[in-house]
Amino acid sequence: MAAKLMRAVWYSGYGGGAAGLEHVEVPVPAPAKDEVLLKLEAASLNPINWKMQKGMLRPLFLANSLTYQLLKTAIVHKEPLDQITDVAGEVVEVGSGVKDFKLVTKLFPYLANFGGGLAEFAVAKENLTVSRPAEVSAAEGAGLPIAGLTAHQALTRWHSWSTFEPNLSTNGKVIDITPTASTMLTFALKKLTFSKKQLVPLVVSPKKENLECLVGLVKEGKLKTVIDSKHPLSKAEDAWAKSIDGHATGKIIVEP
Repeated sequence: MAAKLMRAVWYSGYGGGAAGLEHVEVPVPAPAKDEVLLKLEAASLNPINWKMQKGMLRPLFLANSLTYQLLKTAIVHKEPLDQITDVAGEVVEVGSGVKDFKLVTKLFPYLANFGGGLAEFAVAKENLTVSRPAEVSAAEGAGLPIAGLTAHQALTRWHSWSTFEPNLSTNGKVIDITPTASTMLTFALKKLTFSKKQLVPLVVSPKKENLECLVGLVKEGKLKTVIDSKHPLSKAEDAWAKSIDGHATGKIIVEP
């Protein structure tokens, strides 16, 4: 029996910007033992997505040999990439080892292994996936992982070695704590001079309990996902171009 196909958007090499995205039809992925298959309802773009496409973060990957080798292998063998890790969707299939989620459950995960969120379906690890309550829309859930986890980690894991500085308003409220590429690169270069005992985390470490904390705050109305714009999957290049433009005032959402 022929595999069921889905629409997806990806790129297969460095450069090209929005014009480098390709609209394709590919087989729907099958969930592994510890994964769930989601019918996606929303995906959120982050600046890191197009910066990786442009090759701006290659120096960072050199500091992490495993990540670099994975990305290098994908590019050399022309395996598709999109790096879209922030999504929300509904469970349509579960792996044999999944215990916490059932069919039709509304979820939002952080997609590991270089994303895959610009598509109609995606697989997600159970240990990086949380339930999405009715009070939280698909777009709000999809907008949480990278931005929310970055904020959460910066506020709860502040270290003296960190070069990430929060941008404060006159009232002392944090309005932007997302590290820029240049800040991350500066710290990566410093990291290369450390001994093994001094190596420290460089990027966000996604944890299920932190995602649960974030979605709980949204449900209670204490945290809000600000949406800049929504785009259909068929116009994903418009969303990509808007992210590159740098003038978005909230999360850029792509909907299948």
